[in-house]
Amino acid sequence: MYLKIHKSYRHVVAICDKELIGKKLEEGKRQLEIREFFFKGNEVSEEECLRIISLEIMEDATFNIVGQKSINTAIKAGIITSDSISHIQGIPFALTLL
Repeated sequence: MYLKIHKSYRHVVAICDKELIGKKLEEGKRQLEIREFFFKGNEVSEEECLRIISLEIMEDATFNIVGQKSINTAIKAGIITSDSISHIQGIPFALTLL
């Protein structure tokens, strides 16, 4: 999976399954573009992603998470629950502000 940290007044952490980069998902009025400039950061293992998430929690980061592997990792890290997951074209995603 890819992980990228955007630094502004609050860190925005983008986590995405690597096979989804560049896709545009549409369902009804909802759209989600998985743009390379936003989501394609460093390729990380689940363990590395969990480590970075734990650090970013302390920064009051927001998280944008797309894809089953990324969602599973975020659940394991405790930053989302199954109730906070939405789907577009069968692809799970979650946005969270801690």
